[in-house]
Amino acid sequence: MNIVFDVGNVLIRWRPERAVAPEFPDPAKGLAYLHEVGFFDWNLTQDGGRPFNDGWAALDAAHPGRVQPLATYPQRFAETIREPIDGTWALLDRLKAQGHRLFAITNFAVETWPTALEIHPRLGQVFEDVVVSGHEKLLKPSPEIYRLLLSRNALLAGDCLFIDDSLPNVEGARAVGMAAHHFTSPETLAQDLTARQLI
Repeated sequence: MNIVFDVGNVLIRWRPERAVAPEFPDPAKGLAYLHEVGFFDWNLTQDGGRPFNDGWAALDAAHPGRVQPLATYPQRFAETIREPIDGTWALLDRLKAQGHRLFAITNFAVETWPTALEIHPRLGQVFEDVVVSGHEKLLKPSPEIYRLLLSRNALLAGDCLFIDDSLPNVEGARAVGMAAHHFTSPETLAQDLTARQLI
């Protein structure tokens, strides 16, 4: 079986509120600010390949005078992804030891993916191929991004298990014929992998 991992909140935690911690030391207030300025939709567009300079202009136009706390987001991005999810990495190692091929599809911006590789170098070492949305200008859950991984690696959808914390992304994988697991914790993933006789 080919195992296809998401990265954010499956293998590494993403805590975007840490990027605005200098202005909002209280994480709850930081998250509230991010929601107020539409950060999560904005960030998804960045993951789709929009350059950060264009992104700042769009954010400032939509929320004039409100975007200064995010001005250093690229420089502070490393603080948002420091924490590996060790339980998932342990399962990945078990899957690799069982001989399963490992791949990844991640929604990630062009400018921030190198930071992820620097902090978590195994992301660039353990997978046969990683499809990064910003590079391809494709986003999960569009079918094209899953099909790109399949075609690029001569894989059959029915021979793949996709793992993602986003239910829409899981449903997108299923729509192209992949088996899929909606990730909530390493423990539930371990139970599913055991039930599928993959570990």
